[in-house]
Amino acid sequence: MTNRTRLTTCVALLLVAVSAVAGRAEIIEQILVKVNGEIFTKTDLETRQVAALRGMGKDVDPSDTQLRQMLDEITPDLLVNVIDEMLIVQRGKELGYRLGDEQFTSILDSIKKDNKIESEEQFQAALKQENMTLADLRKQLERQMIVSRVQQNEVMGKIAVSDEEARRYYDSHQAEFTSPQSITLREVFVSVPGDGKSVNVGLDEEARDKATKIRERALAGESFEQLAAELSDAPSKANAGLIGPLNLNDVSSELRTLIASMKVGQLTEVMRSPRGYQVLKLESMTAPETRAFDDAKNDISNRVFTDKRRIEFQKYLDRLRTEAIIEWKNQDVQKAYEQGLEKAKAAPATQ
Repeated sequence: MTNRTRLTTCVALLLVAVSAVAGRAEIIEQILVKVNGEIFTKTDLETRQVAALRGMGKDVDPSDTQLRQMLDEITPDLLVNVIDEMLIVQRGKELGYRLGDEQFTSILDSIKKDNKIESEEQFQAALKQENMTLADLRKQLERQMIVSRVQQNEVMGKIAVSDEEARRYYDSHQAEFTSPQSITLREVFVSVPGDGKSVNVGLDEEARDKATKIRERALAGESFEQLAAELSDAPSKANAGLIGPLNLNDVSSELRTLIASMKVGQLTEVMRSPRGYQVLKLESMTAPETRAFDDAKNDISNRVFTDKRRIEFQKYLDRLRTEAIIEWKNQDVQKAYEQGLEKAKAAPATQ
C-alpha cells in the first residue's frame, strides 16, 4: 500500500469516526457544507487533507498517533482556504471568467515543457501518478486562473499608491532603506596546541608571546597582510588574514565596543580566544547610508502596494463571506472552520 493510499484511508477513518451517529458510522458520501448551493463533501476534504499532508513532506504512517494532531492543525486553515476559493471562483464565474480550449492547450504545453514531458504516454503517466484525470487537471487550472483574475481585477487593479502614501511610509521606515555599517578586518591567529579540555601553561604562554611579537612587528612597520599570510594559523591565512566585509550588527557586542574605539589601520591588543590568541586589524569601515526617497521610490511603492493588497483582499473576502449563504452540515467541521477564520482575521494585524 502506498503512502498516499495509507494517508487517504487513515483520514477517511478519522472522519468516519467523527461522523458516527448512534454508535453507527455513516458509509455513504457526506456533504459537509453548501456554499451558495455548491457542495463540499467529506471526500473533497479528505483529498485536500491528504494533499496538505503530502505537501508537508512528511512520510506519515496512518498508525502514527501524531496524524490526528496534524489533521487538527491543518484542517482549520484548509477549510478557510477552501471556502474562500469557492466564493472567489463563484464570483469569477459570475463575471464570465472561463478557461478556453486554446488557453488550456497553451498551459498544458508549458507544463509539459517545464517538466520535460516529451510524449503523451509520459503525460498520462504523470497524471496517473498524481491520481488525476485530464478533466481534473483542467478543472484545477481553471479554478487557479479564475482566482488569479478575480484578485487582479476585483482587488489589485483598483489599488493605487499615492506619492503622499509613499513618502509617509519612507519617513516611518527609515531603517528599511538604510544600509548597515560594515567593517572589514584582518587577523593573525596563533593557536594553542591541546585537546581544548585542559590548558598547558607553557604552550599557552608560548602562543601568547608569539602573537605579541607578531603585533610588535606590525607596529614597527611590517606588512600585517604578509605576517598573516606567513604566520597565522587561521583559515583566513589564505587571504592574508582578510575577514569580511561584516555587518556590524552581526558581530558580538564585545567586538562592536572594541571597534567603536578604533580607527582604520589600527590593531587590537592581543586577545585570548577559546583556541588561542588573536590580533585584529581594522581594514575598513563603511558608515550607514540611507537611500534617497527618489532612488527608493519603486521599492517603497511595492511595499505599500503589498500592504494595501493584503488589507483590501481581506476586506473583499469578508464581503464575499458576509453575502454568501453558507449551510453547515457537520458541526465539527464548522467549528474547525470558525477556528481557522478567527486566525485568518487576526493575521493582518500581526504581519
